[in-house]
Amino acid sequence: MSEILVSKSNGVMTITINRLAQKNALSLAMYQAMTEALVDLERSDDLHAAVITGSAECFTAGNDLNDFLKGGALTEAHPTVIFLRTLVGLTKPLIAAVAGPAIGIGTTMLMHCDLVYAANNTVFQLPFSKLGLCPEAGSSHILPAQVGRVKAFELLVLGDKFDADEALRLNLINQVVDAEEVLTIATKRAEQLAQLPSQSVKASKGLIVDSNKTQLNEVISAELKYFEHLLGSEESKQIIASFFKK
Repeated sequence: MSEILVSKSNGVMTITINRLAQKNALSLAMYQAMTEALVDLERSDDLHAAVITGSAECFTAGNDLNDFLKGGALTEAHPTVIFLRTLVGLTKPLIAAVAGPAIGIGTTMLMHCDLVYAANNTVFQLPFSKLGLCPEAGSSHILPAQVGRVKAFELLVLGDKFDADEALRLNLINQVVDAEEVLTIATKRAEQLAQLPSQSVKASKGLIVDSNKTQLNEVISAELKYFEHLLGSEESKQIIASFFKK
């Protein structure tokens, strides 16, 4: 069975992370599949919004580190980098339905979504420093703008877990709901968006986010430079090796 499921209905594409046995950890092939789905969304005249989700138990535990380490240099040809650039350039609304663990990229990708609905069992975490790494996906730019510098430092550097109620208080999500309802609610919102005049919705999204796109892409490039350097450091290698032993 595919680890990224894509379905289309009522003008909405649903992208489901489907690797629950591995806590929906994202492999390079999964990044490529999600990118292909988003490109399809952009090109289709019949699709006007997308929902990205996991299961009621888990959104994603983040990168599949073993696979990620085999992916080579973090150039513009790297599947993860292509996915991030695609997220930044997306002109149609992307809605997230999140439940369970949302770790690392499972939290940072939400910062590129236009609406985010989280279940009351959601656990967010940005454990980059704990792995000897640094923020990614533009989070070092987006998060301080949303929550303030000192709170962003706390979340990105101390890397403690936080729940959906805290995420709502910080304006990182739109609503806290039951895990069994999160996908239904997100889909209804996506269908609502799909019924609106498409050019109006795209123009509105553009006015909200386009002014930051150039700067955000520059920030992502800077993050990738630091991230790759740190990933090759002995400190990070030892931490990650210890992680695999566990």
